[in-house]
Amino acid sequence: MRGGNSSPSGRLGGALIVILGGGESGVGAAILAQQKGFEVFVSDKGKIKEKYKNVLTSIGVEWEEEKHTEAKILTATTVVKSPGIPDKVPLIIQLKEKGIEVISEIEFAGRYTKAKFIGITGSNGKTTTTMLTYHMLKKAGLNVGLAGNVGESLAKQVAVDDKDIYVLELSSFQLDGMFKFKVDIAILLNITPDHLDRYDYKFENYAASKFRILQNQDEQCHFIYCEDDEVIVEYLKKTEIKAQKHPFSIKKAITLERGAYIANDKLIINTTNKLFEMTLQSLALQGKHNLYNSMASGIAGRVLELKKEIIRESLSDFQNVEHRLEFVAKIHGIDFINDSKATNVNSTWYALESFQHPVIWVVGGVDKGNDYEMLKELVAEKVKAIVCLGKDNAKIHAAFEDIIEVIVDADSAESAVRLAYSLGRSGDTVLLSPACASFDLFENYEDRGHQFKAAVKRL
Repeated sequence: MRGGNSSPSGRLGGALIVILGGGESGVGAAILAQQKGFEVFVSDKGKIKEKYKNVLTSIGVEWEEEKHTEAKILTATTVVKSPGIPDKVPLIIQLKEKGIEVISEIEFAGRYTKAKFIGITGSNGKTTTTMLTYHMLKKAGLNVGLAGNVGESLAKQVAVDDKDIYVLELSSFQLDGMFKFKVDIAILLNITPDHLDRYDYKFENYAASKFRILQNQDEQCHFIYCEDDEVIVEYLKKTEIKAQKHPFSIKKAITLERGAYIANDKLIINTTNKLFEMTLQSLALQGKHNLYNSMASGIAGRVLELKKEIIRESLSDFQNVEHRLEFVAKIHGIDFINDSKATNVNSTWYALESFQHPVIWVVGGVDKGNDYEMLKELVAEKVKAIVCLGKDNAKIHAAFEDIIEVIVDADSAESAVRLAYSLGRSGDTVLLSPACASFDLFENYEDRGHQFKAAVKRL
């Protein structure tokens, strides 16, 4: 076991585990907690989906929805909190003041498995890199699980079908609730402003959260990071790293013992002077941002001593994930691209940067403290019209009205698609890359992407 549980069997008879949030991670935590002999109570301030209610009822776990019974919650031994619940809500503050342990589902699950962990974080590219790394390990025949922000709940997998190794996509919110958990291979892709509303609008707080992925690492662990990211490089100057470091860069050939770089139109990975190389043209994921993702995954594969052929195949035959620069359809010569997972400005920058044809950009939603300044030059170069998809689009209008002549508003995916289509011509690209969260008009970014795709198919 990886964490603190005083009982050899993991059973703490009569101890109450309260789980805040009845979604995938919460229900997974409930399954594991119940299996380990805890009394379990699941509480969700919103509605719990029917499929999750059925699971909880079938295993005999007590649950409530659309409220928090504080009197019961405040008697917990440990609280497993959904990543979506901010630390600043009064209930969480009360729990911490009472000295009650508040942790993430990942932290909780890590206490009951001997598996190795590859943890992937960053402001952008997490999902793609996670899926690519998982694809590579599956192809290599390893007993591997996929969890964190993607796949099934880690806690559920540990309870039902524990694996030898897990690939975890870790958000800053999940990392904030992790304390004794150790990531064996940590990947940090980039750090750009995101979720600042959760971090007192202080970028340094958010950056520190991302670096929590390194906590508890020792000399046997590995840290894979982007040498081209100025924030990471600066932070490393003042941080002691015990793990073995593997930088990657597309700007310079890193002459270190370990790392990845570009030379002669080839991706080169050097792990302790064992060279791996493949042509850039043969990579499945094209574009500068995807090159970073391929480098990070490739280094992880080499660190695990996977066969070169497996790594090469995986990097060349991977299919990208839904809602990330996903081609939807070509209608009368206009390409429709679903990049609904781009929930921050930097993600959208990468998306816009990868297109050569004129773009009708569908943008908007819940602003998380966005600064659109970094997009202006690229928008002026690439975008011919903007369709705002959100309840409050004033900030987008203000940012781009001096650059883009045509800016229109839509209050549904259907109207956004129809407006974009009417503005397009053969050879154009309609790009949904919102740079914002989705919760004003949609359930989540997946719902936004699905509604966008359905609207395109109805044209």
